[in-house]
Amino acid sequence: MNEEQVIKSLAALAHAVRLRVFRDLVVAGSEGRTPSALAEQLGVPSTALSFHLKELVNAGLVTQERVSRNLFYRAAYDEMNAVIRYLTENCCAGADCGQTGTVCCPEATKTSTLES
Repeated sequence: MNEEQVIKSLAALAHAVRLRVFRDLVVAGSEGRTPSALAEQLGVPSTALSFHLKELVNAGLVTQERVSRNLFYRAAYDEMNAVIRYLTENCCAGADCGQTGTVCCPEATKTSTLES
C-alpha cells in the first residue's frame, strides 16, 4: 500500500458518520448491510448516508454489490488490514513485538477496540 492510498483511506474515515458506518460494516461481517439497514441502525438520513457510502467506496474501504433489487455494502477487510499494516510496519523498531512485550503491533494485542 502506498502513502497516497493510506491518506485517502484515513481521510475517508476522518468523519464521524463515515467512521460509524465503517465500524458497523466491520461488525456486520461478510453479510454486509443494505443502505436502509445502515440508516436505521445508525440513525442517519438516507440522503446523507449515500454520500458517505460513496466516499468509503471511493477510498476502497467498502465494497458495493447489487443483489436483485438491493445494494449490499461490506467492509473491505483486505484494504483495512493493509492500512493497519502500513501504519504499524515499523513499530517496535522492527523487533518481534510479541517477544518484546510491546503492544504497538496489532498482532500483539488480541483485544478488540470495537466496543469502545
